[in-house]
Amino acid sequence: MQRKIQTRLLLLFFTATTFFGFAGELKKDSDQNNDTKTSRKQEVKEEVTHHLLDSHDFGIYSYTDDETGEVHHVGFPLPIILWDDGLKVFSSSRFHHGEKVAEVEGDYYKIDHGKIYRTDASGTIKYNEEGHATNEKPLDVSITKGVFMMLVTAVLMFFLFRGLAKSYAKTRGIARGVGRFFEPIVIYIRDDIAIANIGEKKYKKYMPFLLTIFFFIWFLNMFGLTPFGVNVTGNIAVTTALAAIVFFITTFTGTKDYWKHIFDPLGDGMPWIGKIIIYIVLVPIEILGLFIKPFALLIRLYANMTAGHVVLGSLLGLIYIFQNWIGGTLSFGLAFAISLIEFFVALLQAYIFTILAALYFGFASETHEHAQEHEGEAQHL
Repeated sequence: MQRKIQTRLLLLFFTATTFFGFAGELKKDSDQNNDTKTSRKQEVKEEVTHHLLDSHDFGIYSYTDDETGEVHHVGFPLPIILWDDGLKVFSSSRFHHGEKVAEVEGDYYKIDHGKIYRTDASGTIKYNEEGHATNEKPLDVSITKGVFMMLVTAVLMFFLFRGLAKSYAKTRGIARGVGRFFEPIVIYIRDDIAIANIGEKKYKKYMPFLLTIFFFIWFLNMFGLTPFGVNVTGNIAVTTALAAIVFFITTFTGTKDYWKHIFDPLGDGMPWIGKIIIYIVLVPIEILGLFIKPFALLIRLYANMTAGHVVLGSLLGLIYIFQNWIGGTLSFGLAFAISLIEFFVALLQAYIFTILAALYFGFASETHEHAQEHEGEAQHL
């Protein structure tokens, strides 16, 4: 009973700190009576949008000094790496959170809407009729907030599972410590995802990737629910890269039967004269399916994680908009309930991505004999 109470208190504390970490980004100017709800809504919208974007420094939260009105940012800078007539490396602190122009070896750079542009000493950014910046943009390969968290996650996974593997080898297959928590998950991925979708003969060569992608997405999703405000899997560039890896693995490990099914889906049971008319429609659909599958992977993960952050941010913003105990209490209660659901969604999205990847690998590695076994099982049922 005591352990259950402690667990609930820890969960409440963790969720509350998540709320306050995000809510701390909103400006606390409730004393200004002339502030309308429209302007508050716009401010909340800007803060939620800012939360979803990547940044060149690791900002945890910000607050406004009531006496001076100065905005203080709590966090730490990250390295800026540009290729602009040569390699240029410097700290993001030179930008002062996008408020100043950075001078590097006689060239001037400024951050505008999360992107770095070349400019002059005055920091002028020119825009076209559509509102897009027209300044020259150098090649930016900086360590952003999202990249930093991916590196942290990768290092965490390396040392965690490397230690678990050594411990597992020493104890002859008996999990100890943290391994008791991860062992059932690894076994489930092996038995119910890899073997079930790929087959017992070929699943082993895909297991390292399936385990890596599952825990990588899960850990990143969980980091996104912390007060650090890191929305890595809500970045479409990240989900696109993950889906592209699945696409390349599926493409380059595809068997002869896999490609024959795509370009000759009807097999040898029909004369070629009858096939031509059908293939004009069928083959392009099969080829299009090669790209639709990874696209479904990237858009599902991106959309679900982004939607969760938008909903949480909007509910927390209602506390600032209403500025009364009734609306604030209801908004906080809804945000608390949604955050609990997000813990489940974080795990669910990692599971869905992994099982779909295993399913695609199963299609690619399927042989003619394996396909006949499936047909025999279907007829037997």
